[in-house]
Amino acid sequence: MSDNNYQPAKVWQWHQEGGGTWSAINRPTAGARYQQALPVGRHPLQLYSLATPNGQKVTILLEELLALGISGAEYDAHLIRINEGEQFSSGFVEVNPNSKIPALLDNSVTPPRRVFESGAILLYLAEKFGHFLPKQAAQRTEALNWLFWLQGSAPYLGGGFGHFYHYAPEKIKYAIDRFTMETKRQLDVLDRHLATHPYLAGEEYSIADIATWPWYGNLVFGQQYDAGEFLDVASYKNVLRWAHAIAARPAVKRGRIVNRTWGDQNEQLAERHDATDFDKLK
Repeated sequence: MSDNNYQPAKVWQWHQEGGGTWSAINRPTAGARYQQALPVGRHPLQLYSLATPNGQKVTILLEELLALGISGAEYDAHLIRINEGEQFSSGFVEVNPNSKIPALLDNSVTPPRRVFESGAILLYLAEKFGHFLPKQAAQRTEALNWLFWLQGSAPYLGGGFGHFYHYAPEKIKYAIDRFTMETKRQLDVLDRHLATHPYLAGEEYSIADIATWPWYGNLVFGQQYDAGEFLDVASYKNVLRWAHAIAARPAVKRGRIVNRTWGDQNEQLAERHDATDFDKLK
């Protein structure tokens, strides 16, 4: 039950209790909470992540690049347990001052270059290696349109709908109705566009699809927030067609399970340091 008599205070004060699933780590302040260096593997790219939708974006792209034979895209994927607050170590905060996964350190350049925010990482890697971002101006612009659409829309799905429908300790009708309506509107945006386009940027599979699939593909598969029936995801037939096409890609099958620590055992690869790590799951 929600408190319909609640009135905001003149000056907000933080009260940790009653914050739900993530209350133990959520605070109104930034910065490191303890001193600890990040592990460093042997590959040029060091990824610090977890297989949430935002984390899956980057590992899928890296696996797609490796599938093209781009040896410079070899990477170590180190597990960051966000439920245990590992994103607040001093080492992680140095790579991402916002303390959110994923975070990337590119050691192939001097000095090493940090890249944070999942959309920025996708754009950085696509430009660095020259793949999955169209070269022609019109198509490139369309890909970036959808990449930034995703970056702006996904917080309404995750922090809005997902939080109030799935995680919140109180079921607040206004909040659930508000964010359900917005999530369904977003699905309709995608469904209408994909009715006449195989991929988000048109004919070419791009980082726009790689960014969007972990959020909305998993959603229409009923694998996000246990909300498939509630959202009537079966009605978004064009999104489903697109989602199934991307899910069938071998690199997507690999990338989606990197830094995953839940679900079926053969779909959990807590850390990835070499391509042969996938063989251990077979």
